[in-house]
Amino acid sequence: MPLSDRDVMLLDFESRWSGGTERASPGAKEEAVRTELGLTPARYYQLLGRVIDAPDAAAHDAMLVHRLRRVRDARERERAGRATAPAVRPPYAGQTATGR
Repeated sequence: MPLSDRDVMLLDFESRWSGGTERASPGAKEEAVRTELGLTPARYYQLLGRVIDAPDAAAHDAMLVHRLRRVRDARERERAGRATAPAVRPPYAGQTATGR
């Protein structure tokens, strides 16, 4: 299915902000999402996540889409690793690492 006008707008916006043409203070991108796109930042990232999975997205801007997918996949792996890592607790005062 071809990209919609909104999909193209999201990719172009992200390209401007992540490609280095837009440099500003922290929070500036989120404010631009609100003013330029009329979306909350959370909704913007939801939509962008769906768009980068569309087959036609890579045809529009392959480097951007592949980079966004890599970043997303790395974050998912990091979160999954934290969820399965056992908690390591230091011994209580007066106790050795073996529990005695």
